Amino acid sequence: MKIIINNGRLIDPANGVDGIYTLCIADGKIQQIADSAVDFSADKVIDASGKLVLPGFIDLNASLREPGYEQKASIKSETRAAVAAGYTTLCCLPNTKPVLDTPAVVQLILDKAELAGYAKVLPLGALTEALAGQTLSEMYALKKAGCVALSQAPNSNISNQVLRRALQYASSHDILAVLKPEDLQIKDDGVVHDGAISSRLGLPGIPVSAETVAIAQIIELAEETGARVHLTGVSSARAVRMIARAKFTNARISADVHAHQLHLSELDVGTFDANYHTSPPLRTAEDRDALVAGVAKGVFSVSSGHRPHDVEAKQAPFVATESGISSLETVLPLMLELVDDGVLTLVQMVERLSAGPAKILALDLGQLAVQATADICIVDPNASWLVNSDSWLSRGHNSPFFGCQMKGAVSHTLVNGHLVFEK
Repeated sequence: MKIIINNGRLIDPANGVDGIYTLCIADGKIQQIADSAVDFSADKVIDASGKLVLPGFIDLNASLREPGYEQKASIKSETRAAVAAGYTTLCCLPNTKPVLDTPAVVQLILDKAELAGYAKVLPLGALTEALAGQTLSEMYALKKAGCVALSQAPNSNISNQVLRRALQYASSHDILAVLKPEDLQIKDDGVVHDGAISSRLGLPGIPVSAETVAIAQIIELAEETGARVHLTGVSSARAVRMIARAKFTNARISADVHAHQLHLSELDVGTFDANYHTSPPLRTAEDRDALVAGVAKGVFSVSSGHRPHDVEAKQAPFVATESGISSLETVLPLMLELVDDGVLTLVQMVERLSAGPAKILALDLGQLAVQATADICIVDPNASWLVNSDSWLSRGHNSPFFGCQMKGAVSHTLVNGHLVFEK
């Protein structure tokens, strides 16, 4: 299909473009970008007046649950929710059943994503066999099969000795390692931030050192091995300072923060609502503000940390519930709220969601140049919508934002030049 997108404000941080343009799309690519009328025969014309035309968002951290946990979600349901939220590419974590540690499982996921026909899915292969943290997986075979990186997330059960060997191997084959910084021994049985709220509620706490000790170890091993390392789901102010220093001296280290961590804090846990049971935990307001500042300064990209759950996963007492938020569909409005608050510019917001993650993954995505892949989302920044069952597409309804009025919605999404979502 040949498509023209007219009169939208095109924002492309990768190429320094911000203005009103017309885009002509054919054969899955952007054929022309013009600031005036064009001679182009199109099958469909999209009027983007008053809207933002942006590179499709790229998520570095999402659980799609399939295969193995289809009672929670499926690749089809979550990629459908993704394109409605502006995401055209998702990196799926390896905690499936069977674990994503063989080329056969990689191919299964790629086939299901292609069959669904919504967002692209980029598998993150398991760093160790069965994610057990003991034996290295067939890392090079996983890369050849289509994994854009290898990860132990959302698990952290790997010793420094095994991690060092894994990073040595990854470095020799230029494989990105995506790691969740968390020391399980320090975390112990904690479920919320170790602070005033955990004491008041009588819930076991997770100290900041569970994160910072792990970060210090990972940074040291990355420096020694020369590996490309991405730290996903950072949550504390101390971690912001550590990662900022590390990035200053080592360009092969990167990090992201989940969008909901930029808005919520431990104070929100006060009602024992298990929808606020997250991993990493919601920390103090000061930690939250430091994360926001880190995003503004470019220390972090932003990921969804999407964890869809079935109803039963959140119905037990707080300590017995499963952690995680179904979060893909609230990332855009939460980020636009930071823009409205003057914390981020629109250009910075788009970079943290598209060009930044593309650079981390070393992929030629996240931009809207001529001959670039036509992965595009069109956003109405003023559209208001209520988070409820009627507006929600993810199979997981475990979001603390249900009942909240959100501002900012996607009207169209294109993946490889195909219109996969239209509101």
